[in-house]
Amino acid sequence: MPPNRIRIDKDQAELVKSLVSESGNTGPFQTYADVLVFAAALGVRYQWRTPINITAKEPAPINLDVFVSRGYDWLWQLLAIAETGNPNILSLYDQEAEAERVCIFEEYANGGLIKLRDELKGSVDYSERIVLLLSKQRDKQPETLEEFDLTRFL
Repeated sequence: MPPNRIRIDKDQAELVKSLVSESGNTGPFQTYADVLVFAAALGVRYQWRTPINITAKEPAPINLDVFVSRGYDWLWQLLAIAETGNPNILSLYDQEAEAERVCIFEEYANGGLIKLRDELKGSVDYSERIVLLLSKQRDKQPETLEEFDLTRFL
């Protein structure tokens, strides 16, 4: 039976809970799925894929249907193709392929959570720090070379 849930590393569980706005918490994300998708994208950005240590505590594993209903299923499909180079990994009928897709997503999310934990260390307002992190990444993007424009010197 394929894993139909996305699991969270036991070492990252508290961070994930603190990033979700619920129960009086003022985290920047609405759901655990949102946190994991952001973390997976961060993991891909830094090419950091780390195996997870499964936790039995909260937050509980997240059903894949939650990701599909929020429109995030495309991310783990793209990750799987990019990681394996095999389009057959998208097979809906191959349970091993689904397990591999889930594993790839979980590992990138875990790597991203580790990076995020390091970036948020000592921060009081996670939202502000995440915005700064995103701004810093945006500013690092290389400018595309266009025609030489002399008006820049006026």
